[in-house]
Amino acid sequence: MFTAYVVAAVATAAANAAAAIADFARSGWILGNMTAYGVPHSWLYPLGAAKAAGAVGLLAGLAVPPVGIAAAGCLLLYFTGATATVLRARAYSHLVFPGVFLLLAAVTLGLQLAVA
Repeated sequence: MFTAYVVAAVATAAANAAAAIADFARSGWILGNMTAYGVPHSWLYPLGAAKAAGAVGLLAGLAVPPVGIAAAGCLLLYFTGATATVLRARAYSHLVFPGVFLLLAAVTLGLQLAVA
C-alpha cells in the first residue's frame, strides 16, 4: 500500500508542477480558458503558486506525513473549486482537465490516510 501511495504522490506532484509551470509561462491556451471561465488573468500567478505549493507539499509529505495530508487536502479543495468554475462557465467539454487533477488529489489523499 505504501508503494501505491508513493507512486500516487509523485504522479500528483509532477502533474501539479507541470500545471504550475504552464501557469507561470502564461500559456495561450490557459489564458483562453481563463477568459472563457470568467477568471481574471491576474489570478494566474497565485493559482500557479498554489499548485506549486501543493506539489512541494506532496513530496515533503513522503518524509513528514501530516504535510502530505495537508497538501493533498488543499489540492482536493483547489480542484473542487476549479471543477465548479468550469461547471459555472458551462464549459462541459473542459471538465476532464480539473477532473483528472481532482481524482489524482483524492487518490493521493486516500492512500496517504490509509498508510498514516
